[in-house]
Amino acid sequence: MSSGGGYAVMAAPFGAVLLRAEGGILAGIDLLPEAKPPVKPQTPELQEAQRQLQCYFDDPAWPFALPLPVQGTLFQRRVWQALRAIPTGEVRRYGDLSRYLGSAPRAVAGACKANGFPLIVPCHRVVSGTGLGGFCGRLEGPYLEIKRWLLRHEGYDGV
Repeated sequence: MSSGGGYAVMAAPFGAVLLRAEGGILAGIDLLPEAKPPVKPQTPELQEAQRQLQCYFDDPAWPFALPLPVQGTLFQRRVWQALRAIPTGEVRRYGDLSRYLGSAPRAVAGACKANGFPLIVPCHRVVSGTGLGGFCGRLEGPYLEIKRWLLRHEGYDGV
């Protein structure tokens, strides 16, 4: 493994979390609905990401302080900034965010789907006007159970 890169896998209450690093910075997070064998983080950025994620699992109000790479379109970055402003235990509807951003609900949903840092950029806090909405690009299945778990963990009781 090269310096500043690699991956780690940590256990999560809903399955596992895969952390990826490149060039000395966290490069992505994947939430996995099934338990996976842990892979110990070998770089400082992966160690710190795992530490902060564990703090979040212990306390959902944990304020993440991880540097993230600048990526995505200008619109996606605006959506992700709006997601980070949603307080723990609260949700916003796709339509509300789209009106706030001067866009369309599907565009907001697309930006949520493109989010490479779930939990840190809390796309799980966005729901549809008629229910839970999607999560990690899926409208059904185990990823929606992860979304439900995350919202309950954060104290939101509307799921």
